[in-house]
Amino acid sequence: MEKALASASLPFKLLLSCPSGLSPPQVSVAFDVAYDRILHQDIELENSISEIWDQKVQDNKSLYNGTKFRYGGHNLLCGDGSNQDSHVCLHLGLTDYRTFMGTNLNPQWEKFLVPSEDDSIRCQHTSSPLGNGAIVETSDRKIIVLQRSTNVGEFPGHYVFPGGHPEPQEIGITSHHYGKDLTGSELINKKVSQEMFDSIIREVVEEIGVPVSTLCNTVFIGISRRELNVRPTAFFSIKCSLESKEIQQLYLSAQDGYESTQLYAVSLSELENMTSKMPGCHQGGFALYKLMVESLKNT
Repeated sequence: MEKALASASLPFKLLLSCPSGLSPPQVSVAFDVAYDRILHQDIELENSISEIWDQKVQDNKSLYNGTKFRYGGHNLLCGDGSNQDSHVCLHLGLTDYRTFMGTNLNPQWEKFLVPSEDDSIRCQHTSSPLGNGAIVETSDRKIIVLQRSTNVGEFPGHYVFPGGHPEPQEIGITSHHYGKDLTGSELINKKVSQEMFDSIIREVVEEIGVPVSTLCNTVFIGISRRELNVRPTAFFSIKCSLESKEIQQLYLSAQDGYESTQLYAVSLSELENMTSKMPGCHQGGFALYKLMVESLKNT
């Protein structure tokens, strides 16, 4: 596993690469207020967060300020080098959509950054909600790609992998003051860790329409961060037992099909030609997948 792979010419940075793929027992979470966003000392910059949100709500009354998990870094343990001993602990706090709009998507977003080689310090003033994405491989060895609708908030018309966000509210978390059903930090951390895997399965089912029973071998392959707006996304590799033609039919009645206009089932080489029209974090997701493919060739 490798950390922080980047190049000045790339639209993404690989914050964490796990080319062998990590199963749920190999991925843990430290969920703590210590990984929440730190306020910026520039009061005017801080005030711009609410100003931007108020304007957005005025323009679109349906906007909802949902709670999200904030990416605050990770610890990596490689053991003796074997994949079975590899383990990563994700450091997660809480943030929300309002703060994301006002920091990462702020026209002045770069002013929130701190000059540092340490990514958690560099982005300590940004919302940085952790997104997720899945490289879904069909039984006939195609990879699923969606073309985003023209009416979505970010990157309309771009190619993306299925994905979204792990959701705190799915496991009863709305703040750091936990409900009675969440007692003890160990239990909370386990629930959040499980949500990392449950959420990506949910997103795939909702966005492409396949049954849960057709998805298997879900492994975590790393975290990519888009250089534009410094947005982090966790990526997973998932196998689907259906052929691409079957998935094309199921997509027509997918629950969240409105978020995209078309589903493509493509080869690795075809996907390579589509990446220039992907958001940076998804280009990074493809880079993580290629590292996994190369790793499998060498085993």
